[in-house]
Amino acid sequence: MKFLLLVYLEENALTERQRQDCYEESTELCRELHGQGRFFGASPLQPISTAASVRVREGKPLVTDGPFAETREQLGGYFLVEASDREEAIAIAARIPAARDGTIEVRPIVELPGLPLGPEPLFASRS
Repeated sequence: MKFLLLVYLEENALTERQRQDCYEESTELCRELHGQGRFFGASPLQPISTAASVRVREGKPLVTDGPFAETREQLGGYFLVEASDREEAIAIAARIPAARDGTIEVRPIVELPGLPLGPEPLFASRS
C-alpha cells in the first residue's frame, strides 16, 4: 500500500540551521526507504508566500494567493512511501524529523489503474 505523509509545520518554526539539519536527516530516511524499495518521492515545499489556491466557480477559475486554509501550521512537504499497513506508515511518519516540531498526516493513496507514472522525484535519493 502507498501512503502520502503530509508534513505540517509552522513556517518559521525552525532556524535556517535546524531546517538544513531537518533536510539532511530527511534525506537519510529517504535513502534508507529507497534501499528497501519503499520510497517513491519526497520534497519540501517553497514558502506559503509562493502558493496559490485555485477554485473553479461557474466555469471560471478563481485564484487566491497563499494557502486556502487559515491555520497555524502549513503544508511544508510530503513523503510518498510504501508500507504494509497503516501502523507501519505511522511508524515511518514518526521518524520524519519535522514530526518533532509539527504534524505528519498519514493518508493512504487510492491507486487508480491507468494513471501514467511520473518522472523521477525531485528529492530522490542518490545511491
